[in-house]
Amino acid sequence: MTAPPRPWFLYLLECAGGRIYTGITVDVEARYAAHVAGKGARFTRAYPPSRILLSLTFADRAAASRAEYRVKRLTAGQKRELVAGTFVCDFGDSGDDGIDGAACAEATTATEGAVAD
Repeated sequence: MTAPPRPWFLYLLECAGGRIYTGITVDVEARYAAHVAGKGARFTRAYPPSRILLSLTFADRAAASRAEYRVKRLTAGQKRELVAGTFVCDFGDSGDDGIDGAACAEATTATEGAVAD
């Protein structure tokens, strides 16, 4: 019997200069530590992270990658609204691969399932 697949996480980091980095991983804390140590992405070596803004859980890498694609298309302001819960992205699979930022919109209620650090 095989073990169930590990969940994947979409995370947003606040970086130097108020910039926001978006990535995916199976271990947010370990990946954050790698970014802080200068062993993460080139972006976080240039703009060191100061904290984790948001971490969202997904069933698998494919779902996390689709969500990452959508979030990376948002403006910095929209990403901050996503963290605050005033902007919502529907990360469910719509059944087509024509992913666009239209799956995100201003919220009338707080985002459920978001874990802000």
